[in-house]
Amino acid sequence: MEVILKTDVAGLGYKNDVVKVKPGYANNYLIPSGVALVATDSNKRMVAENIRQAAHKAAKLKQDAETLAQNIGELTLTIGTKAGETGRIFGAVTATQVADALKAKGFDVDRRKVVLKESPKQLGSYTVGLDLHKEVKHEIKISVVAE
Repeated sequence: MEVILKTDVAGLGYKNDVVKVKPGYANNYLIPSGVALVATDSNKRMVAENIRQAAHKAAKLKQDAETLAQNIGELTLTIGTKAGETGRIFGAVTATQVADALKAKGFDVDRRKVVLKESPKQLGSYTVGLDLHKEVKHEIKISVVAE
């Protein structure tokens, strides 16, 4: 019996795969638990359309991320923080502070997409990564200065 998997099943296949299984396994476990659908022609067309739409949506997200990376370009952000006389700052510069500085410049980047390779604890210049999409990475420079 052929079924279309709705989720990944270890040892059987991945989401949207059409696999051949024994009828008892399909009728008693896969279909009642919502893990699979019977592979009829209409269900195959529906899955193919869902895959096509998901691919279109993923391409749009990637294009938006590439456009944002081009607009940001070689931006250098200045982040002011309290610091001691030796140049050591109180606390550390966080991803939230970098995201807020980007938002002030007009770029809406979520704080979870900001990757600090090292947590800045001194005044100076640092490189910060932006993980805009799984295939689009970008780097900007931040300058940490005393307020």
